[in-house]
Amino acid sequence: HKTRLRIGEGVIGDVAARARPIALSDAQTHPGFAYRPETGEEIYHSMMGVPVLRNSRVVGVLAVQNRTRRHYTDEEVETLQTVAMVVAEMVGSGDLVSRDELREADGIALLPLRLTGLKLHGGPATGEAVIHRDRPRIVNVVAEDPELEEERLNAALASMYDALDVMLSDDRLESGSESREILETYRLIAEDRGWQRRIREAIGEGLTADAAVAKVQEATSARMASIQDSYLRARMADFDDLGNRLLQHLSASSDAPAPTARPEAERMIVFARNLGPAELLDYDADRLCGIVLEEGSPSAHVAIMARAMDIPVVGRVAGCLGRVEAGDPVILDADNAQVFVRPTENVRTLFETGVRDRAERRALYAALHDVEPVSRDGVRISLNQNAGLLVELNDFSAHGVDGVGLYRTEIPFMVRQSFPDVGEQAEIYMRVLAAAEGAPVVFRTLDIGGDKALPYLREPKDDNPAMGWRAIRIGLDRPAILRHQLRAMIRATAGQSLNLMFPMISDLAEFETARGLVDMELDRARAGGNLLPEKLSVGVMLEVPALVWQLPALVERADFVSLGSNDLLQFMFASDRGNPRLSGRYDPLSPAFLAMVRQIVEHCRAARSGTGVPLTVCGEMAGVPLEAMTLIGLGVRRLSMSAAAIGPVKAMVRSLDVGRLEDFAGRLLGAGEHSLRNRLAGYARDHDVVIGQS
Repeated sequence: HKTRLRIGEGVIGDVAARARPIALSDAQTHPGFAYRPETGEEIYHSMMGVPVLRNSRVVGVLAVQNRTRRHYTDEEVETLQTVAMVVAEMVGSGDLVSRDELREADGIALLPLRLTGLKLHGGPATGEAVIHRDRPRIVNVVAEDPELEEERLNAALASMYDALDVMLSDDRLESGSESREILETYRLIAEDRGWQRRIREAIGEGLTADAAVAKVQEATSARMASIQDSYLRARMADFDDLGNRLLQHLSASSDAPAPTARPEAERMIVFARNLGPAELLDYDADRLCGIVLEEGSPSAHVAIMARAMDIPVVGRVAGCLGRVEAGDPVILDADNAQVFVRPTENVRTLFETGVRDRAERRALYAALHDVEPVSRDGVRISLNQNAGLLVELNDFSAHGVDGVGLYRTEIPFMVRQSFPDVGEQAEIYMRVLAAAEGAPVVFRTLDIGGDKALPYLREPKDDNPAMGWRAIRIGLDRPAILRHQLRAMIRATAGQSLNLMFPMISDLAEFETARGLVDMELDRARAGGNLLPEKLSVGVMLEVPALVWQLPALVERADFVSLGSNDLLQFMFASDRGNPRLSGRYDPLSPAFLAMVRQIVEHCRAARSGTGVPLTVCGEMAGVPLEAMTLIGLGVRRLSMSAAAIGPVKAMVRSLDVGRLEDFAGRLLGAGEHSLRNRLAGYARDHDVVIGQS
């Protein structure tokens, strides 16, 4: 007999909802009992039910009933749970019930899920779930012939090197790109003699080549898992990928599937614990629509390469592998770090509507490309782009901006195993300038340390890394690092304009010392007969509140100021922006923070006997239309943001009356409210200011 029960409905539905066994001497007296006459179950009284679990997920309920009223023992419950384990494997293999049959059932195996995580690269995507299987099953552990295992290892290494060389010839890896540098570094790690020596030693201890690779892989993972350094922990995926790849080449010699064999779904959303750079390239780029990771971080190589390939990625989705089956339909809303598995029709409709709205907004913003960012009362706002990867400057002219207001120089350092030399750095900066097509580029010197550690730079452990040994502090304590970078910038901009700024400056003396290093490098280049930059501008990234009280003196020496709103906000409120408990507690639109911004604007305007120095805001505030509107109301005239934010901010600027807004903003600063967000949003609404999304 067949019937239907929703999750949570009846005794069986309750077992499914709670994922717990139940044993009743008289099920019909249970308050949750749901009578279904088509089952003929009125003749049964006692009942025992246990969840059928697969990958920690309820895929069904196994129940037994008895005509008599009896009590089930713990041993009987455990026996039924054991049977349920066997049933779960039969369900998974399709031997007991097909997925199509399961799909007809409301609930049990295919409940809709909404998972959340961390946006690593935004964008919408739909497709089928593909579960990334990273390690082949090891059948034989003990070697019968160690010499044969050595031969198998050598053959697998050679095969793996050949496969990596083929990857390096991939058209997706543009010469000099960050993705290519990542894979070249990965190729060098694969040749590491220490790693190979440990594998050979394990073979010498009597293990098969497969078991030896797994042993070394697990030991490396365990060692790296205990490391506090966030950057080195992010590299763990590379080492896992390398071990898994070698295991796949070893298994390929025994008629296993080829290492690069992947599922044939037309639109793939790949779910994985983590991915290494080569594993990402194993997938067909034309069918890979999105990635969901249980781990992952913004500095992970897979995140950097996915950004270059424009593949949406959501990381840190805890437990997702245990809740998703291969073939499940998936909607990926990476902009909001959401994953919808087996979405309802309502969610599908909302998503499709959102995608259409997004496309319409982008078409509207694209139409503004050649339109000047001038307000209704004739005030021009300079819009600039932030970047940290060459790929972000692809089609630079299509973005309709004045220049690159912030180029983060640390990423090429983070993807390498050693410091790039002066020549390599200069080549990177020349490519950036070429991509900007003659528009001004502001290079920020290395902002390393904290959550952007370099594997080859020994750093002391900081209890509070965001406010520890980082950025210009490292540059001044290790002047060779900073001088080499300045030397490369001077070389790259010979005969052109060089705009550079120092991050995390805390007082005037730090700026003076750093500025002195620039002069030393200019003298060195001049003495060597090298062509110098035609024009030099040296600025400061204002992120530390203490610097605000030194601005009158600083702006007489600095050529420009860039306000880094992200760090300035967290330091002002002593609030770690990475702490989820504090997320949203302190609003950048608070009266206190806006008053500080206004003070900074006034100091910059008053500099040089009233001629002023340029001030740019380049934190997240600059790219959010409501926050950008507020900054303009406080007197800011230069904004720098991600490419995706340029269209919405330009549309906002063109709908604005700056004079009227300045009067309103000036009256707001004395308010005693926690946040002025609602009042500012009300102003935008009342005055038809366009506050749109990207």
